[in-house]
Amino acid sequence: MLALKLTQIGNSVGFVLPKEAITQLKVEKGDIVYLTEAPDGYRLTPYDPEFETQMSAAERIMKKRRKILRALSK
Repeated sequence: MLALKLTQIGNSVGFVLPKEAITQLKVEKGDIVYLTEAPDGYRLTPYDPEFETQMSAAERIMKKRRKILRALSK
């Protein structure tokens, strides 16, 4: 577990991620991370859960309508 100290950043409050957290999250400067609510508290992740839901729906549609999509691509 890592302890993060909240600091003043302009008119906002933020924290700095230690190098080992950045390495484990596989993120770098400029990337976006998401704070999502979880049953045990909050989770910090580089993956957008809404995007993942949309991609799952798109994959189901593409699998179901494969012939139509193939015909449209010609």
